[in-house]
Amino acid sequence: MNSVTSAATRRHHYQRPLFTLSTLAMALLPLCNTYADEFSNPTLRHSSSDFGGVGLMQMPTARMHQEGELTLGASFNKDYYNYWLSLQLFPWLETTIRYTQLPNFLYNTNEDFSGETLRTDKGIDVKVRVLKESYWAPEIAIGLRDLGGTGLFDSEFIAANKQFGPIDITLGLGWGYIGQSGNIKNPFCAISNKYCQREYYGGYKPTGGILETNRLFKGSSAIFGGIEYQTPFSPLQLKLEYDGNDYSQDYRVQRGHDARTQSSPFNIGAVYQLNDWATANISYERGNTISLGFSVNTNFNQLKASWLDEPMPTVTTTPTTNNLTTEQWQQLAQDVEEIAGYKDPTIYQHGDNSITVVAEQVKYRNRDQAQLRAGILLNNQAPAVEQFNIIETVANQPITETILNRQQLLQVANNDYIGSNIADSRTTVAPSAIQGQQMVDLNQNWNVGVAPTLQQSLGGSEGFYMFNVGVTASADYWFNNHFTVGGSVYLNLYDTYDKFKYDVPPDGTHNKRVRTLVRQYITDNTLRMNNLQLTWLDQVSSDWYAQAYAGYLEVMFGGVGGEVLYRPVGSNWALGLDVNYVKQRDPHSAFGFFKDQNQFDDHLGRPYEVQTGTTTGNLTAYYQPQWQWLPNTLLKVSAGRYLAEDTGFTIDFSKQFDSGIIAGAFITQTSMSAEEYGEGSFNKGFYVSIPFDILTVKPSTSRAHISWLPMNRDGGQMLGRQYHLYDLTDGRQPWSGRKAFNN
Repeated sequence: MNSVTSAATRRHHYQRPLFTLSTLAMALLPLCNTYADEFSNPTLRHSSSDFGGVGLMQMPTARMHQEGELTLGASFNKDYYNYWLSLQLFPWLETTIRYTQLPNFLYNTNEDFSGETLRTDKGIDVKVRVLKESYWAPEIAIGLRDLGGTGLFDSEFIAANKQFGPIDITLGLGWGYIGQSGNIKNPFCAISNKYCQREYYGGYKPTGGILETNRLFKGSSAIFGGIEYQTPFSPLQLKLEYDGNDYSQDYRVQRGHDARTQSSPFNIGAVYQLNDWATANISYERGNTISLGFSVNTNFNQLKASWLDEPMPTVTTTPTTNNLTTEQWQQLAQDVEEIAGYKDPTIYQHGDNSITVVAEQVKYRNRDQAQLRAGILLNNQAPAVEQFNIIETVANQPITETILNRQQLLQVANNDYIGSNIADSRTTVAPSAIQGQQMVDLNQNWNVGVAPTLQQSLGGSEGFYMFNVGVTASADYWFNNHFTVGGSVYLNLYDTYDKFKYDVPPDGTHNKRVRTLVRQYITDNTLRMNNLQLTWLDQVSSDWYAQAYAGYLEVMFGGVGGEVLYRPVGSNWALGLDVNYVKQRDPHSAFGFFKDQNQFDDHLGRPYEVQTGTTTGNLTAYYQPQWQWLPNTLLKVSAGRYLAEDTGFTIDFSKQFDSGIIAGAFITQTSMSAEEYGEGSFNKGFYVSIPFDILTVKPSTSRAHISWLPMNRDGGQMLGRQYHLYDLTDGRQPWSGRKAFNN
């Protein structure tokens, strides 16, 4: 437990930092021109702290970057190596993921297990702005550092900032790691004596992963502050801070590796902007430590696509004949695919009433552009009709039907009035029965593809970074619009997963090894079958979709299952249910399954249990909020039974930025206790989905997915399925296929 300083000492510590900071601020104010125009002084760009997130050096500030700002950085000193990623998720919310390595500390005392891997702490920080700076009021934010971590740096803080020209002044109050100096009595002690003490774990909590609310804002507290100054030389900024931590409870001190003292509570530093996207910094901290740092940044809202694309077609004379040749229909279908992005279209004509295109949109996330292009092509090359119908499909299932009034469409294409928009000529409904005669069909029964594959994990005990890289080849064959058989094969080119080991939790519990056998599946098979299944898909009614499947469903499991989804067109919510009966595949057999629940691991020299048959599934609600303070977001809440036979729920929340990049996170809480789960306490992860068309020079609706799991354990694990009905029906209320808002 932390000691309590005397009242006189607290007053002295409290007055000294405030006096010093205020004196320095007054000395620098003559250098400021509060009313300077944009040409008088370089603009102050707030930089990151040693821990990631906008801050001074050791201390945070109330400042935040622009919405969508992503910063990746690292800082190094003799005590800690910090690697972090910060994302400004909303204008009012900053999030940071961090790995911290401890020099001279091994991850595990058993070198046969962890080798030379350094002890690695995983941490999550959040900072919420509660008041935006105005002429009189400061910017104020509340934050948590090392949220749900192992206790190395867990802290809470309130910070306020006010800027005067090139000078930004910070004043804050911290608890936990940030407030360890105790230079002021914890103000919450006036509410209850329980706030005067904070439980510590010798600087480290073994399992981590849980937010312990009974520790928040408890124990010693400290005033901290600082100044950030933008020099007249635009790339250079200077920092001075008063540290709220005296490091007496630091992990290295508590574990006896470092008897260091703090020579000075003042830290000084310099930040140099190498260019618009890279920053370097150096600081002298605690009066005895040099710290170096580097960061790079981009903004997810401001990234834009730059395409080499076919030009928008122009309106020409409509053909006078109603009888196109087979070659003309064929050419029209090819143009609709190449210029408008509707893959392998089938086209129908219903007299002089309508022409219907049935196809999947694979080129344009902006459906306005795709539909306008298709409408102009149909007007120019097809017989004259009253309207054009576009039935958008995915996996041969009709998703939406867009009805374009031909005359209104031409007015939009020709810009006949101010503010013309294709929405003026368009009606989107649930698909109906196709009217008319089939004129051309480019739809194919076979689909094949080859793609590079990278699987990776960070922060493990056996190695900080482990990965495998290879090539995945996939193919599927459609017997008709409802039945398909397909699968994929993975060729492993190189991996480091031979380092991966896993031990049964120390309390002797025996979870079924549903995911921690990943090493066997990767390293024991240079060529493996990822999945091979027979699938039935159908739109069973206007707003209902269903699927059933059987076979080898994913790398580790096979079985049978089904899913139903209710999703009306244009609705911001949907509801789905999946139920599956599965068995665990034997990693030593291409087509076999485990027959015995009890197995023996020669690698670890101990027995373990596998899943030889269980029912798993989830009821899932999907919701795209329409709230102003949560724009462009998707919330998924699932409840059900998981692969290790634990029951619980999963919450998945994601945010889409103006460029179309999606960043999301999920947590899963089940009946499996933290002790049974092991390190990390419960299943959680983060992911980023990046549209291909901001990475390449061609428009595309495809995406690249990058996921990060702090710990891949056996609790809270869902079955991996080839098709998810919510993703297939995205066009009903676009999310992953939504148009970018910054082009």
